[in-house]
Parts: sequence; C-alpha cells; structure tokens
Amino acid sequence: MGRIVAEKYQKRFVQLGIVIASLRKVRGLSQSQLALQSGISRSLISAIEAPGMACNYTLETLFDIAEVLEIDPADLLRASLFPDDFIDTPNRRK
Repeated sequence: MGRIVAEKYQKRFVQLGIVIASLRKVRGLSQSQLALQSGISRSLISAIEAPGMACNYTLETLFDIAEVLEIDPADLLRASLFPDDFIDTPNRRK
C-alpha cells in the first residue's frame, strides 16, 4: 500500500475505488464485512474507496475484492473505465 500511484494512472485508481464502494453498497456490505470476507484489512478497503485518493494495491487484492463482490475482475476494471455502463446513478441521463 505504500507505493505511490503514477500520475498517469491516478484517475483510473480513483474511479476503481468509486466503483468498488458503489458495488459494495449495492451488495449491502460494510467496509468491515468486505474486509473480513476478502481477507483484506478494513484500513486498506477504506484507502481504496477514499474519494479523490489513488491507493496503490496488488492484483491479488483486486481479485479478492472482486470475488466477494461477485464480479469478474475484468468487469471491475471495465467498470472503472466506463462506470455508467455498470452502475446506475440517480443523476444519470437515460
């Protein structure tokens, strides 16, 4: 978690955190529950989901989170690039 995210990837990591937080909430899980089920510390989950923050973490961590959220890791990555295709928001134009 101590590594800094390269500037060219920061927006993608931030968006991925937003997607993870949204899917976690849709699944009815707290950060603590996601942490427990994935074997990841709650503080890392919090850092990943922190608005505007780009937390660097491993693919293994991403795979563990995706498994608990019942989503293919590739779809999770796609969702971070095209969030409107995966998460319906109240302000989204139809």
